[in-house]
Amino acid sequence: MSDMLMNRPAGRRGSLPLAGTFTLAALASVALLAGCANRDSIKVGAIPDDYRTNHPIVISEKETKIDIPVGVQDRGMTGMQRTALDGFISRYDRKAAPVVSILVPTGSANEAAASRVSADFFRRLRANGVPEGHILHQPYQASAQEAPPIRVSYFAMKASTGPCGRWPGDLLDTTQNKHYANFGCSYQNNLAAQIADPADLLGPRKQTPIDAENRSAAIDVYRERGISDEFFSNSEVDY
Repeated sequence: MSDMLMNRPAGRRGSLPLAGTFTLAALASVALLAGCANRDSIKVGAIPDDYRTNHPIVISEKETKIDIPVGVQDRGMTGMQRTALDGFISRYDRKAAPVVSILVPTGSANEAAASRVSADFFRRLRANGVPEGHILHQPYQASAQEAPPIRVSYFAMKASTGPCGRWPGDLLDTTQNKHYANFGCSYQNNLAAQIADPADLLGPRKQTPIDAENRSAAIDVYRERGISDEFFSNSEVDY
């Protein structure tokens, strides 16, 4: 047996069996395929294309203000001015009690009238729950030929978005199939302006106390398996 091994041709001593060759080829093919397998997992459009992301609604401290016109011949606060001031201060948070500024024009044609009206504004603000120490009376220089308004303002937390009207790219370029930069901006601004309490964006409010009397009446109707008269009065169908 040893003689047969010694007589084996020298050129074939280092060769591998045929099965081993196929094994190496299979491993090489698997390695090549593994290198190409990750190409299908590439995510297209990694940049956000959502108007809520491009134009987010943020809560920050903003100035709330109103300019109330004052005539040269005004002897005091008029009905129009009272209505405008009451509507403006109705959104004032009396618990937070921010400082309310009354900016009164000086050097203008209506300087004397503005001084009298501002005194009435001060008393009206006090009657609407603004603390006396939180009302700031300040003058501002105006032109002598004009009749500028009195500005009433205070700072409060408000929901808002950034300014609209950005057109950095061509609207006809739709090769990336994405929204244009200004898409959804006006919608977000309108939504932010309609939010009465910006805290609603941070989380839900706690439940209000139940109406025990109304709940008891509803449970009684359910137990009797009857249909309440309110349903028939609101229904458009007669059975």
